[in-house]
Amino acid sequence: MDAVSERLAEVHGGIARALKDAARTDAAQLVAVSKTFDADAIRPLIAAGQRHFGENRVSEAADKWPALTAETPGIVLHLVGQLQSNKAEAAVRLFDVIHSVDRPSLVTALGKAMVASGRRPDCYIQVNIGAEDQKGGCAIADLPALLAQARDAGLPVIGLMCVPPADVEPAPYFALLAKLARDHALAGLSMGMSSDYPTAVLLGATVVRVGSALFGGRG
Repeated sequence: MDAVSERLAEVHGGIARALKDAARTDAAQLVAVSKTFDADAIRPLIAAGQRHFGENRVSEAADKWPALTAETPGIVLHLVGQLQSNKAEAAVRLFDVIHSVDRPSLVTALGKAMVASGRRPDCYIQVNIGAEDQKGGCAIADLPALLAQARDAGLPVIGLMCVPPADVEPAPYFALLAKLARDHALAGLSMGMSSDYPTAVLLGATVVRVGSALFGGRG
């Protein structure tokens, strides 16, 4: 087994163990976060069977993914980074899933872009679960209004997303996001990264966003 396949198998194994420990009978989707990595670094993961990939920037994704998706049908592209409203149209054209819907102006822009393009990527509302000034995501108190606006605008909202504060125990934040999702009748939970994805799966993650555990350190 080559190194890429070994890393992929290790992450899948961690997800499977967490699902078993949580007595879950559903699945947790692995999104390989390929931001900053070029096509040559991504192709081995595609060859090993990975099909869901995450990018932080619309422009970077537009540079490398059209060729990769032409080579391999079935790629599902996730936008996991912050999205500027003026990039909404490009994001709707390029991505299959958008994880970072976090403010009214972006909801409006995405709604218009979906009508204009006829494409309707699945969406997650990003919640600023740790109330950190430097992070994207809507405040917990603003979630009901933003969710109502997104639904009114025709966005296919399937769940919530968060990035917990760094260097603290993430479990309470994952548990809070899971409660918020239940309160709003949302099944999707996009939470967990390389350092904490097993904990996220234990607490209900349906999508984990893993980068360094698959690709190694970024330059």
